[in-house]
Amino acid sequence: MTGMRLALDGIRISYGSKTVIEHLDLTIASGEILVVVGKSGCGKSTLLRAIAGLRTPEAGAILADGATVTTPSADRALVFQDDALLPWRTARQNIELALQLRKVPRGERKATAQRWVEEIGLTGYADYLPRDLSGGMRQRVQLARSLAGEPRSVLMDEPFGALDTQTRTTMQRLLIDTWRAHPTTIVFVTHDLDEALLLGDRIAVLGDGALRAVVEVPDPREAVDRRSVKAEILETL
Repeated sequence: MTGMRLALDGIRISYGSKTVIEHLDLTIASGEILVVVGKSGCGKSTLLRAIAGLRTPEAGAILADGATVTTPSADRALVFQDDALLPWRTARQNIELALQLRKVPRGERKATAQRWVEEIGLTGYADYLPRDLSGGMRQRVQLARSLAGEPRSVLMDEPFGALDTQTRTTMQRLLIDTWRAHPTTIVFVTHDLDEALLLGDRIAVLGDGALRAVVEVPDPREAVDRRSVKAEILETL
């Protein structure tokens, strides 16, 4: 599996008479983690849904490996803050759903889903229903379900925003480790600059529907001092 190259070419998105995103140009390299930050209402989630194919720009184009995005695709998985698990399916069965949609033979699904359960650190919880899992556990299942379908890009809309600090930190490290083991392109929306600086190769800063800056992160995902980069981003918000 290789990451998908994404390109936003002069896109404009409006709701009624209000323009949410205007003249936005941005290229996302294959296999990178691009984090999108900005104040509430600046268009972060709208942008993500457009890349997913759930919202058609009024102008410009969104390209996935050179092909214009017009509809949702299994190659572009969308992960929400709400885990969106099916409540009547166990953790393993929720993961199996992605394999079923990918038409993995029935005999392989259970074993493959069980491997994902173990990889995300939920050994012993495969047969638990979502209601019996903590918020962090449910997000682990959602992450596994998204990646089990082998998407070439994963679009994440503040997936850890509702978690407590300790669980959020654990999920950030899990995402990094899982991404390293299963390379894909990730576009990650957050309002938390510390999270952005930990996860991203680059950070795209949105403001008033426009791209204000794209900042390279030094030594991404390593424990280094990034206060100067954080200050640079804060100046653009």
